[in-house]
Amino acid sequence: MIIAVLGAGAWGTSISVNLCARHEVRLWARDAALVAALRAGRSNPRYLPGVSLPPPLVLEDDLSRALDGAELALAAVTTNGLRETLRRVKAAERSAPLIWLCKGFESEQAKLPHQVCAEELPASVPRAVLSGPSFAEEVARGLPAALTLASSDSDFARTAAPALHSPALRVYLSEDVTGVEVAGAVKNVMAIAAGVSDGLGLGLSARAALITRGLAEMTRLGVALGGRPETFMGLAGAGDLILTCTGDLSRNRRVGLALARRTPLAAALAELGHAAEGVHTARAVARLAERLAVEMPITRAVCRVLDDPRQARAAVQELLAREQKSEY
Repeated sequence: MIIAVLGAGAWGTSISVNLCARHEVRLWARDAALVAALRAGRSNPRYLPGVSLPPPLVLEDDLSRALDGAELALAAVTTNGLRETLRRVKAAERSAPLIWLCKGFESEQAKLPHQVCAEELPASVPRAVLSGPSFAEEVARGLPAALTLASSDSDFARTAAPALHSPALRVYLSEDVTGVEVAGAVKNVMAIAAGVSDGLGLGLSARAALITRGLAEMTRLGVALGGRPETFMGLAGAGDLILTCTGDLSRNRRVGLALARRTPLAAALAELGHAAEGVHTARAVARLAERLAVEMPITRAVCRVLDDPRQARAAVQELLAREQKSEY
């Protein structure tokens, strides 16, 4: 199969490396200088250091060439970059079934990726979201991982899943696009909270409590938006939440660790050198939760700390001082 991967960040590079052993893969980036560097060094040291790009992997800065004859396109850009990428695809006058890998809400209107796709793509284009607990570096190295492919088009999902599935990258099917997307977005906010908790030295018990209450929080929002409760107990929900809140490779957790040291947000992101979707998502989620009257105290606390890292301990104390209540 010919697969075009749109976006040469960590995840786009990683999935390209993983898939090119089984398919003809073209990795596209809009930055011609980046593509030239990838071709010259056969590596992506900024986004995926230590991983070699296999010789069969085609590197493209021309979107038309990348999509020409492609049987599947994977959008591996940020959520805020998805709309622009889809518009570039339309302008290129090349169409392929689409799977997006981004995890977040579009900041301005708090829209999920499937809503952006509905606005920018013809209804005839098959589409799905791929999400779940996976670090780019590990997927590129061929370490085992399991993901969820969600689509309202079950025929497309059953056709696309075998192309992605392998013994080391297991792909499970779902029809709950909204639930999978909300889980993937909100877990990044909770990972920032976990990083703050760890950075303040609050201990493993506090982290476990935060993950559990964070799962309840993201489930409330997801169900309010039409997602299924069981989705949040699966790979895209609990699985991705646990990984992102505990793994040292988690970019959002690293942002939280920096904020706990009172590092200004701009400096923390500059130090990271990557996109941390939870930063933009936190505020979008907070606005959406307020509009839907969904209680999300951890998200509100994260927004407070993003605005002023000096408030980290005060935000924690505010959470701890909340009124005692039933767990369910």
